[in-house]
Amino acid sequence: MLGSVNEYLARVFRRVSARLNIGIMIFVGCFLVYVLRVNMSISLLAMVESSDGSRLPQYGDRFEWDTAQQGLLLGADFWGYIVSTIPGAYLAERIGGKIVIEFAFVINALITILCPLAAHHGFTSIYAARIAMGFLAGPLFPCFHNLISRWVPPNEKGRYMAFLQGGTLGTIFAWQLIGFLVEAVGWPWGGFYIPAIIALIGVAFWTLLVFDGPDKHPRITAEEKNFIESSLGDSLSRKRRTPPYCRVIRSGPFLALMVLHYGSLWGLFFLLAATPKFLSDILNFKIGMTGVYSSLPHAARLVFSFVFGAIGDYFRKRELMGTTSMRKFFCIFSHVAPGLCFGGLCFVREPYTCITLLTMAMAFSGASVLTNMQNCQDLAPNFAATLYGILNCVATTSGIISPLVLSYFIQKDNTFENWIYVFVIGAGIYIGSALIYAIFGSGEIQPWNTIVPDNADDEDERTERN
Repeated sequence: MLGSVNEYLARVFRRVSARLNIGIMIFVGCFLVYVLRVNMSISLLAMVESSDGSRLPQYGDRFEWDTAQQGLLLGADFWGYIVSTIPGAYLAERIGGKIVIEFAFVINALITILCPLAAHHGFTSIYAARIAMGFLAGPLFPCFHNLISRWVPPNEKGRYMAFLQGGTLGTIFAWQLIGFLVEAVGWPWGGFYIPAIIALIGVAFWTLLVFDGPDKHPRITAEEKNFIESSLGDSLSRKRRTPPYCRVIRSGPFLALMVLHYGSLWGLFFLLAATPKFLSDILNFKIGMTGVYSSLPHAARLVFSFVFGAIGDYFRKRELMGTTSMRKFFCIFSHVAPGLCFGGLCFVREPYTCITLLTMAMAFSGASVLTNMQNCQDLAPNFAATLYGILNCVATTSGIISPLVLSYFIQKDNTFENWIYVFVIGAGIYIGSALIYAIFGSGEIQPWNTIVPDNADDEDERTERN
C-alpha cells in the first residue's frame, strides 16, 4: 500500500525537486503555526462580554473575563513556547524533525478542538490549554531549521529561509478570514474547529511529503540526492550527538547573533501586538480598515523575504561577498533600515505616511532571511536546530516585554506623543543590535560544529569541561 502511494506521488511530483517539496511544506507548516497561534486574538473578541455592559452580537456564549484575563490569554502561548524550544531542538537533532513536527501539530490541533469546551469549563482551563499549545509550538521552528540544514545546499538557503515566512501569511489569514468565519458560523467553529481541521489536513500532507534527509526520501532522484550531499560536504554529519551547549553559549559569534535575533523579533512582535491599536486609537481608522492596513506590513515582509533570499543566493553563487561580509552587509536592510523607519514615525502625523513607514519597516526586515534567520546555519549546520532553539528561547521574551513597554507609556494617556517613546526604543534596539553584530558577528563554521568519532567522544567531553 505504502509503495503504491510512493509511486503515485513520484509521478505527481516528478517535475518538482524533492527539496522544493520540503520547502513548500515548511512554508505550510509555518502558516499553520500562526493560524493556530493568532486565532485567539480574533476569537476572543466574540467570546467576552462588553466591559461597559452594552449589548454585543452573539456568535456563541460570552464569558465575563476582565481585561487582565484577556491579556493573560493572549500572552499564554509565549510562556509555553519559551519552555519547550530548546528541548524541542534537542529532539529534532536526536530523532529527526519530521516526527517531532507531526506529533506537535496533531496534539496542538486536538487541544484547539477542545478549547471551546475548556472555555466553558472556566478561565483556568482555557488558559492552561493556551499554555500547552505554546509548549507544543516551541519545537517547530528549530525543527524547520533542522530540515533546512539537511536538505538545502548553501547557495540556495536564502530562498529556503524565506519559506519560514509562511507564518506571516498565517497571520494575515487569521486576521482577515477568521473574523468572517466567526460571523458566519460562530466562534467555536470559526475560531477553533475549522483552523484545527485545516491543521490536521496539513499534517496528512506533511506525513506523505516530508522526510528528515535526502538519504531517507523514497522518491528523490539519485542526481538530486548526490547534488545535495556533495553541496553540503563534510560540514554536516549523519551522526547524532548531544549539542555542546557550554561551548555554544560561550561563543562570541553566537552571542552576537542572539542580540541580532532579539532585535529582529522585538520589531516583529511589537508590530503584531501594537499595529491594530496604533491604527485604531491614534490614526483613527475604523475597525474594518484597521485589519486591512495592519496586514500590509506583514504582507510586505513575506514578499520581500523571497526577494532578499533570491538576492542573497545570487551573491553566494557569484561569490560576490564572503559569508561574514554578506551577513553584516544585509543587516543594513534587516535592522538599520527598519530602525530608521521607526525613527521616522516620530516626526509624522499623516495616517497614510505612518502606514507607509510601518510597511517599509517590515519590507526591509524581510532581509532577516539573510542575517539572523540564516546565521545559525553558518555557525553550526550540525546543531542548527539547537542554535535556533536557544535564540528563540531568549528572543521570544521580546513578545512579552514589548507589550509591557507599550502599556507603561500609554496606560495613562494614549497619545501620539507617548507612542514616540516606544518608537524610539524600537529604533534603538534595531540599530543597536546591528552594530553589535557588525563588531562581533561571524559567518564562519565554528570549531564546535565538528562531530568527532565515537572513540574521541570521552576526550572531547573532558576538554569541553576544562
